[in-house]
Formats: sequence, C-alpha cells, structure tokens
Amino acid sequence: MELPSEEVSDNGESLTVEEAIANLGHEELGKRYYAAWWLGRFRVNTPDAIEGLLAALKDESDRTEDGGYPLRRNAARALGKLEDKKAVPPLIECLECSDYYVREAAIEALEMLGDPSCIPTLVKLLDGGVEAAVLVPGKPHLIQPYEDIIEALGTLQAQEAIFLIKPFIEHPAEKVQYAAARSLYQLTEEAVYGEYLTQALEGDNLQLRRSALLDLAAIGYLPAAKAISETLAENSMKLIALKGLLEHHLTINTKVKSQKSKVESQLLLSDEAIEVMTLMDSLL
Repeated sequence: MELPSEEVSDNGESLTVEEAIANLGHEELGKRYYAAWWLGRFRVNTPDAIEGLLAALKDESDRTEDGGYPLRRNAARALGKLEDKKAVPPLIECLECSDYYVREAAIEALEMLGDPSCIPTLVKLLDGGVEAAVLVPGKPHLIQPYEDIIEALGTLQAQEAIFLIKPFIEHPAEKVQYAAARSLYQLTEEAVYGEYLTQALEGDNLQLRRSALLDLAAIGYLPAAKAISETLAENSMKLIALKGLLEHHLTINTKVKSQKSKVESQLLLSDEAIEVMTLMDSLL
C-alpha cells in the first residue's frame, strides 16, 4: 500500500506519517491520543507505526480520573485496522485491562484481524452466562462488552461457543439479544435467527431499529430486504443495510466475484439479490 506523505483529518489538522508516529511519544497527551487515531484512520501499517501503537497499548500516563486509558483505546482501534497479526497477542492481553472501553476496543480489533487464536479468551469472558451479565453499579455498561464478544465469536466462526451464546438471546438488553441472533445466524445459518432480527425492525425504538439494520447487513440475510426497505429509519441507514446484504451475496457467489460486466453479473444474481438492488434504487 502506498502511504500518504501528508493527510488532513476531518478536523483540518494535517500530519505526515513521520510526525504521527513521533507524536505517539509526545509529552502532550492530546497529541498522542490524536496520533493513534490518525494512524488507524489513514491505515498506516509501517513497522514503526505498529511498534508505536503496540507500545501505546501499555501506556500508563494517559489515564482519566475514573481509571480509563484513552490512548490504549485508540491504539487498539487503530491496530484492528492495520491487518498485522503481530498485534493479536498484545490485544488479547488487553482483555484483562480494568478499563471496560479498552476491552471493548480490543475485542473489536481482534474481530477485524480475524485470528482464531483469540477465541478461547473470548469464550472465557462469557463465564457465568446471562446471570453474570449485569450492569456495573454506577456505570452505563455491563461488566463485559457482551455485544462485542458475541459478535466477534460469530465472525470468527467459533462453533464451540454456540451453546454459550444461545442463552443470551434472552438477555434483558435488546442489543445483546440482537448480537446473539446475529452470531447464531453466522454460526448455524438457521433462518430463525435472521427472522428474529427482521422482527426487531418493527420495534418502537429508533436506535434499536438502527442496530437491527446493521446486524442484518452484517449477516447478509437476504429475506429481510423488503422489511429493511420499509422500516422506520433514515434512508441512508436502510441503504447501508441493503448494501451489506448485496455485498454478502456477491462475496459468496464465486461466479460474480470474477471480473464480469455489470450486466453479466446481474444475470448471475439470485432473484432475492436482484430485489435488493431494486429496493436500493427506490430509496435513492
């Protein structure tokens, strides 16, 4: 990959790759935090960048009053985007961090990196099952980032985790339920879980409908296409979900993956996939 000589972030600040890597060790904590984000945002996967971000995973200086580690969080997120498996063991170590949000970022990064060596540690985080998955007193989150754990196990095709994930379909938190349905569909391909998420599109809460849209996009559940197009949400969100369905279909269709014209590819699509394309056109 050709790296940029200089990139401008969304807030207008420009950095070179060399400056961003150097800023990981800057005395100003804000510059270090921003540098970690920047390196991930622009996919800078040079050896120096990787080493700097790995060092940032153990940083002790950037710490909030309640014990959080903002720099570690950004470093974990960045490493997930850089496709270097060297980051897997240090990210697994982050799952023991006291900061919930570091653990959350590390799980998301491990899911992106796709290395199954993290599965046993992720499974261990489900110890205690639904009964243990309770809110931390005084905090807005559960004791573990269960949504991320469960979704990662589905993405990583952790068949051994199916029996542990199934009870979470009954968890009091809807988003945890959706994560369980999403993961179980990926692991079993049983339509009941795709239908579970499709039914969630009829709920009263917009945020939960958005969440269900993204979950359906992630699993590529084509029978949900019409329900997605009709749910009460922004067209932009519905288009994202429909695009996810279509991309999933194209990925598993090896004929369409070959270099063909748009017309030839469309002729090879299933009727359901063609319906998705029609629904997308209607939302534009």
